[in-house]
Amino acid sequence: MNSTAAVAVCPRCRSDTVGVRGKSAVAGIWTVFGCDTCFYVWRSTEPDENTDPNKYPVVFRLKPEELSKLPAVPTVRPKRQATENR
Repeated sequence: MNSTAAVAVCPRCRSDTVGVRGKSAVAGIWTVFGCDTCFYVWRSTEPDENTDPNKYPVVFRLKPEELSKLPAVPTVRPKRQATENR
């Protein structure tokens, strides 16, 4: 991906809510893009598997209509009790 190219859709959820989040201090080196739908963020210099919606791994893709069904925070197991031998 060209670091100055416009991004039309998110590689992960394919929504069109993508915007520029930052740019390299030296013009044209890289651009950071982010999705307002699934919050995926990527740099323009990453491989196609991370930046191209058609090459993004299917197993990691998200559907915007299913995002509200996903848990917001993973369950954290209770803290183990301390033992005397530790």
